[in-house]
Amino acid sequence: MINDTLQNRRYVISIIMSALIVVYILRLFTIQVIDTKYKNGADSNAFLKKTQFPPRGLIYDRKHTLLVYNKPAYDIALIMREIRGLDTTAFCKALNIEKQFFINRIADLKDYKKNPGYSSYTPQLFMTQLGIEDIATIQQSMYKFPGFYIQNRTLREYAFPIAAHVFGSTGEVSQKKLDNDDYYKQGDFAGRDGIEYTYEEQLRGEKGVEILLRDAKGRIKGKYENGKEDIAPKAGENLTLTLDAKLQILAEKLLTGKVGSVVAIEPSTGEILAMVSNPTYDPSILVGRQRSKNYVQLLHDPTKPLINRATQAQYSPGSSFKTLEALVLQQMGGINEHTMFPCNGPESYPIKCTHHHGSPVSLLSAVQESCNPYFWNAFRVTLEKDGYGKRNIFFRNNYDEWVDRVKSFGLGEKFKDGDIYEQSRGNIPTQKYYNRVYRADNGWRAITIRSNAIGQGEVLATPLQMANLMCAIANEGHYITPHLNKCDSMLKKNHFCKVDKKYFPIVFEAMWRVFENGTARASKIEGLDMCGKTGTADNSHGKPHSIFVGFAPRVNPKIAIAVVVENAGFGSEYAAPIFSLLVEQYLKGKITRTDLQERVINIVTNYDVQER
Repeated sequence: MINDTLQNRRYVISIIMSALIVVYILRLFTIQVIDTKYKNGADSNAFLKKTQFPPRGLIYDRKHTLLVYNKPAYDIALIMREIRGLDTTAFCKALNIEKQFFINRIADLKDYKKNPGYSSYTPQLFMTQLGIEDIATIQQSMYKFPGFYIQNRTLREYAFPIAAHVFGSTGEVSQKKLDNDDYYKQGDFAGRDGIEYTYEEQLRGEKGVEILLRDAKGRIKGKYENGKEDIAPKAGENLTLTLDAKLQILAEKLLTGKVGSVVAIEPSTGEILAMVSNPTYDPSILVGRQRSKNYVQLLHDPTKPLINRATQAQYSPGSSFKTLEALVLQQMGGINEHTMFPCNGPESYPIKCTHHHGSPVSLLSAVQESCNPYFWNAFRVTLEKDGYGKRNIFFRNNYDEWVDRVKSFGLGEKFKDGDIYEQSRGNIPTQKYYNRVYRADNGWRAITIRSNAIGQGEVLATPLQMANLMCAIANEGHYITPHLNKCDSMLKKNHFCKVDKKYFPIVFEAMWRVFENGTARASKIEGLDMCGKTGTADNSHGKPHSIFVGFAPRVNPKIAIAVVVENAGFGSEYAAPIFSLLVEQYLKGKITRTDLQERVINIVTNYDVQER
């Protein structure tokens, strides 16, 4: 009996000892493998691992003109457990910072909510993006401040103060990005918008590591293994844009003192040659330690320079939309090139014409003279060609077809297969929308939505979409997604419009006549066949917006452009001369009409800051 008791005790003691051994083994595994705190502590006693930041890829224009490059910058980093005997006053004086800033920054670094990756054993960024002038004083006395060290990085520099909305900017990564991408660490920088954001993984490169050996007192004794274990940073890939720098510079000058945008595209490739939004800003002000301050100022500027009007602003396309109407209404069988409608000028009803130009009007003359009554009647007879009222289903089907064919030209949706960072979708109102606004059963007819016939009402488009529409017309029924990266793979993103090629010649002829003896004849370039269409879009906040769209030359078009000048008035007076000058620069290589150029640059349009 006694032996049995001792035997049982032996089993219990064995189990307890085994459990203790397992606990110790698990604890050692946790310390040595899972929890990096002790490993980091041991490593930091022997090594200092300095991150080597790669230079971001350079950005060039289509002619290989350098646009964006890098300049040296510096960070002040620290290892918290190594800071000892710090003369805070001297340190702050050397960096030209307030003592309270130092106190707050140290507190933020130790705050796990603000800095989830904090460890007293690992390097933390104290200050970033310092220029050589900022670092000069402290560089010679870093030995006095144990625990702090300088590490190199680069900042963006710009060859020209242009294309801010195209380039975008870089800034400190958010917590969300830290959580979603292991590449980034606290204090790293990444593209925040524009091309810098879209092509971040291509531009950022790969970080390297320099391993320095410490002695028992933490002093740097040189490279570990003579640098054999170092990992060199890999520079980011360079990026060639589709932009033409000279055209971009000219477009920005021509919009001086105005609110609006310009988009120029090469029709055969979809390559964006210029994309301008004004008011704009110098992209260099969002670089370095002044970025946050300058960004806040731009954010609160009442003219909203941070908005890319070329891709985000939505306008009624006005009469420029009539070029598309002429194509779609022919395709749907409502009209043909011989169809005539009466026009009584300003006395016309229910839509007035802006001027007298003879009656009846043909399709060719209607586009050339921008006849509102013609397009209202053409729109009406097309939608109602199968009746309405009791046969309302046919009217609705016709409207659905109209929407479908119009949207096939790239309107009413974002270009989702491109590389434009921020876009608005514009609007081509659907039957579902009108059924909500009016009674679904017989609640709306052609006359209810008559403004759509002339590009007003609920029809909205961005300047990017307007320029792309001109590409689709110039290509006689197809377009390649507009893009900024000069990459051959984009040529595969070809979209075919739902209008037969046979309907385009009459629109070409009418748009050519706009320059020959129509509303844009004052902006014609001698010896060059150009096609265009003026637009004057209603604006409830002031003067109408001046719009001009077109392409050149007429045969084998090389450039398509949309120009919008807000609150300016007639398209022929403001937007058309800008179009003409940009065509001259791109096709002829220089501006010969310098008097026209200076006159356009010096025009200042009124702008009500409450409008937007």
